[in-house]
Amino acid sequence: MPDGKQKRPVTRRAAPAAATVKLRLYVAGQTPRSVAAIANLEGICRQHLDGRYEVEVVDLLKNPKLARDHQILAVPTLVRQIPAPARKIIGDLSNVERVLVGLELRPV
Repeated sequence: MPDGKQKRPVTRRAAPAAATVKLRLYVAGQTPRSVAAIANLEGICRQHLDGRYEVEVVDLLKNPKLARDHQILAVPTLVRQIPAPARKIIGDLSNVERVLVGLELRPV
């Protein structure tokens, strides 16, 4: 270069992709409410999160100690772990609007 200075390459950052939402659903066996909650959550995720989600289903009958460790008082309980802060919804998740607002996935 004529002036003796090197040019730095220009780096462009892509617009940040929408963050993945990490959800954990606590259930107690295959009760009708647990089965309904799982089905409702699958529908909500498919319709509103466009592949940007991870769901873990935890059966507290198989590992009851997790209820105390994770402060789960009722089942089914859905916990949004990421993005922080954590948010909880209790019930079968049949009220889609309540779930979206409660988990802060849609504005009030």
